[in-house]
Amino acid sequence: MTTSKPEATTPDPQQVDERQARQVAEAARETEWQRPSFGKELYLGRLRMDLIHPYPRPDDHTTAEGEAFLERLRTFCADIDSQRIEDEERIPDEVLRGLMDLGALGMKIPKKYGGLGLSQLYYNKALTLAGSASPALGALLSAHQSIGVPQPLKLFGTEEQKQRFLPRCATTDISAFLLTEPDVGSDPARLHATAVPTEDGSAYLLDGVKLWTTNGVLGDLLVVMARVPQSEGHRGGITAFVVDGDTPGITVERRNRFMGLHGLENGVTRFHQVRVPAENMIGREGQGLKIALSTLNTGRLSLPASCVGAAKWASKIAREWGRARVQWGKAVGKHEEVSRKISFITATAYGLEAMLDLASQLADDERNDIRIEAAIAKLYASELADRVADELVQLRGGRGYETADSLAARGERGIPAEQLARDLRINRIFEGSTEIMHLFIAREAVDAHLAVAGDIIDPEADRARRAQALVRASKFYARWLPGLVVGSGQLPTSFTEFGPLAPHLRYAERASRRLARATFYGMSRWQGRLEHKQGFLARIVDIGAELFAISAACSRARSDAELHPQRARGSQELADAFCQQAQLRAESLFTSLWENTDSLDGKLARRAMDDRYTWLEEGIVDPSIPGPLIGPAEPGPSQAENVRRTVPRSD
Repeated sequence: MTTSKPEATTPDPQQVDERQARQVAEAARETEWQRPSFGKELYLGRLRMDLIHPYPRPDDHTTAEGEAFLERLRTFCADIDSQRIEDEERIPDEVLRGLMDLGALGMKIPKKYGGLGLSQLYYNKALTLAGSASPALGALLSAHQSIGVPQPLKLFGTEEQKQRFLPRCATTDISAFLLTEPDVGSDPARLHATAVPTEDGSAYLLDGVKLWTTNGVLGDLLVVMARVPQSEGHRGGITAFVVDGDTPGITVERRNRFMGLHGLENGVTRFHQVRVPAENMIGREGQGLKIALSTLNTGRLSLPASCVGAAKWASKIAREWGRARVQWGKAVGKHEEVSRKISFITATAYGLEAMLDLASQLADDERNDIRIEAAIAKLYASELADRVADELVQLRGGRGYETADSLAARGERGIPAEQLARDLRINRIFEGSTEIMHLFIAREAVDAHLAVAGDIIDPEADRARRAQALVRASKFYARWLPGLVVGSGQLPTSFTEFGPLAPHLRYAERASRRLARATFYGMSRWQGRLEHKQGFLARIVDIGAELFAISAACSRARSDAELHPQRARGSQELADAFCQQAQLRAESLFTSLWENTDSLDGKLARRAMDDRYTWLEEGIVDPSIPGPLIGPAEPGPSQAENVRRTVPRSD
């Protein structure tokens, strides 16, 4: 992975302004596209079906190995008591040991380092399966391998580091990724944690507090992001380190409790003068954000896996309940309001799996740059799966709101629909919130425009630079804009190989050009202010996500018909319903690009924060527990009890 921009050092976190924060984030962003990208082309108005069709599939050897592991994992997961994990709010030691014995900790780790070496596709299928048994298991395995030690070492580690750490991660050691701090979320320029080099240069002394450390409560190996001060011989900047969890000076101060994912092993971790050997640094000083972002490019695909599992389970429950529950003389599933919900849940399960499997296999093939596709899959799946869970609760009525153990206690089947809604809610926040994913994808979507118009809209550019940029922009748009007027989507003979699904791809082709034109109009209208038009950019991103999902579903259905003839009709029906629903969502988004209350909402929000409407809050009491809205981030010795959990190993 290369970038045309130097890696920026981090300014003093206490004095970071908006411009500096953007510079730090921009410096860590990959700016070159060395491989084609379906997502990038889509936002430029080009539906490149040749990049995703024929629908990519793994080879026979990969399939055989993956299916064999899934069968072992399925047998193991069938005996897991998910209600016990929910009630006790922890994953039992015997389950953790069982996962270790299965090799589940090393699914993504190459065989040469003691792992199973599964493909991204089968790794995600395994996460789907484990997450269906208990979402906490999916979160643990995902955090361990998708963003924990294995993934950044695979991309940036030295051979010595891989040989030293990866065998441990594959067999016995659980890893965690530590970036977030009490006052630092998606704005890494304000990172407080420091790693100060020792005088002899042999180590770094780590100080700071990390919040929401998934797997941090039982983490044996940690990836920690900390800021190295600039000094003679040290370029400084945010830097990544592998840290042993039992190193003196590390305290897990508490185990956090959440709305959902009650078995999540997540805590607050404090570092006080923790000595980290210099050879434990991943990459170079100042490369930490690039490592984090590169790790997430593929790592984000683990979250859609849990969403796919949830949607599949919801479709099963919706089907059974829609047939079994009778109201007004017929099954509720035959009433139009309920049938719409069953249709949405079932079709969405198909569409999400089509998108996830496509992105996963593209990652395995390494022919395409999938940074946009992976980000869209995370964004789209987390949003739609949340709707799926909400619709399932509504479909089940009072039983959907009742807990599984309460249902079972009075003799009914304990269906945890309300738990599903609680557990899925975090996916819209995990590993880049929906709002941050909108900004991330939007930055890539308008990259071509910024590349040619950067100096035109840069307030610091002089007249000569602006004149040169204007010439470049004129040449670019003279070539690009005419291609957005007419395309294959207007021809009734296009995409005929997709049979009855062809109209959906013709719509996607027309809509992609329409989307690119809308982006250009927005750029022309707001110029440098476009980056602040987050509502507009979010809708641009969401339209592209719908078009990507339509394309994936059509390609998947065509492939299903060839590989599984007995499923051909069903796949076509599911894809057709999903695409029609997606088109309606896309059209609504197109309308709201220009007809919305964004400006009004901004004004009202500012007035609310200026205390103009505090009278509205009269007549209530505030049940909040007293304390600061944002906790302290200052490093220092901890007085808290260390609640770090040690998992007994198998003999």
